[in-house]
Amino acid sequence: MSNSVFNMRWAEIIIEALTRHGMKHICIAPGSRSTPLTLAAVSNSKLHCHTHFDERGLGHLALGLAKASMQPVGVIVTSGTAVANLYPALIEAGLTGEKVIFLTADRPPELIDCGANQAIRQAHIFASHPSQSLMLPRPTSDISAKWLVSAIDNGMNQLHHGAFHINCPFAEPLYGETEGEYEWQQQLGDWWRSNQPWLSEPLTNTVAHISDWYFWRQKKGVVVAGRMNEQEGERVANWAQALGWPLISDVLSQTGQPYPCADLWLSHSQAEAWLNEAELVVQFGSSLTGKRLLQWQTQCNPQEYWIVDTIPERLDPANHYGRKLTCSISGWLEAHPAQPRRTWCEGLLPLSERVQKHVSSKLKNQFSEAAIAHQLPQLLPPKGQLFVGNSLIVRLIDAFAQLPVGYPVYSNRGASGIDGLISTMAGVQRATIKPTLGIVGDLSALYDLNSLILLREPSAPTILIIVNNNGGQIFSMLPTPEEARKNYYCMPQNVNFEHAALMFGLQYAAPQDWISLKTTIEQFWHNQYGTLLIELIVDSDEGAKTLKQLIAEVGNL
Repeated sequence: MSNSVFNMRWAEIIIEALTRHGMKHICIAPGSRSTPLTLAAVSNSKLHCHTHFDERGLGHLALGLAKASMQPVGVIVTSGTAVANLYPALIEAGLTGEKVIFLTADRPPELIDCGANQAIRQAHIFASHPSQSLMLPRPTSDISAKWLVSAIDNGMNQLHHGAFHINCPFAEPLYGETEGEYEWQQQLGDWWRSNQPWLSEPLTNTVAHISDWYFWRQKKGVVVAGRMNEQEGERVANWAQALGWPLISDVLSQTGQPYPCADLWLSHSQAEAWLNEAELVVQFGSSLTGKRLLQWQTQCNPQEYWIVDTIPERLDPANHYGRKLTCSISGWLEAHPAQPRRTWCEGLLPLSERVQKHVSSKLKNQFSEAAIAHQLPQLLPPKGQLFVGNSLIVRLIDAFAQLPVGYPVYSNRGASGIDGLISTMAGVQRATIKPTLGIVGDLSALYDLNSLILLREPSAPTILIIVNNNGGQIFSMLPTPEEARKNYYCMPQNVNFEHAALMFGLQYAAPQDWISLKTTIEQFWHNQYGTLLIELIVDSDEGAKTLKQLIAEVGNL
């Protein structure tokens, strides 16, 4: 029996089994040891194949595809350190719930720990971070095809969120004959002509029902909205409004932030006093961004604190007395309707509106990092979507902007790292085929610079704004010695991105005032195609200083 042929038959079952669980996209990095998996994926007509030469970016490309499509997405890499480069994306998927299947090719066991080239210990390399793991043996006809397909199905059936790591050792020869050995596959009979998994394990999708909801909905409640999709965000906003409960919204909530600028007004003493009267707090979604919101969430002491999210972890670093309700947000809202009531905290909405008006008076039509964050809604593409980077920019948008209700917003706010932001944005765009605006900082862009190549031929107009404040200016808010803060935290790089855009075949612009920026973007949405990289060169620590200043001023409103 030829190894090269049997490796192919083995890999074909793995790939085909995964498509039966909704996998339509797969991301492939170059490599020799992964050849059976790569050829099996390329020859499977159900799959859209994406490529990238950088495995770290490849993992995040898959993450973005999974975020936007809400379907499982596959990744294929070769053995060795290529596998280790997937770690950041795998960790993020575990924290934010996207289903990503990491198919890592490996050397067979006899080549491990003996000095063989590109052979490392890959079994369980990702420790506890994958939700599911399957360490396959080297392909052999002594193992039934029924076992292989059942093992894949069982892992996918148990994958409710996060990553599935499938380690796939292949022995040489990897090349040569490609035909033959179909008899082993034919153990699966009519399965090949169906579209169903070999092994089904139906789950009962239940909503965590609160039997005394009729009692709690008459209480003084506060709603906290974390990361959720656009349909959920709109429903949560309507639900809270009907109940008359204040809604504290995160930038990723897609609720329209009806109480805008929460990260500012939460520092107001009167807001704190009002919110301390809350008897119940209901939080939908996780990954809260604003520092003041996180502080309030930690310090609040209602009779009970509830969290509704599909992710099964506790999601409450403050460990409140209450209930963790692991189920869909939409399903829970349907099962727990609002009873229309008057707003119990009538002064909070006028306060938030005064704060928003004050922010606008300071930042409207200005050209700075803080002003761009405040005015970002004016730059959004019609019927498009927004991808927000991490570090300082996401905090400024959260504090200063009011995004449209139900407008899709994506980010990597699980581990909140700056790795893979451009590649994640590329995955989001590819999955939705929508016009996409992304905004990241300069260090974030440098960290994922290779992935600009993924934006070269988008399916709809795409703009990436790089806010160049010359370093990691979120660290300018730390009370460290100035010289150490500059050299070892902020780390100014003194670069510009015009040559990077040219290198990767992207259009480039560097407007120097608000009107030029707005005009450039509006014209691009209406008349252009491809990707435009916009570099905004701003004062280094202006954004952080403005945030501090406005927080101080809010106390007097």
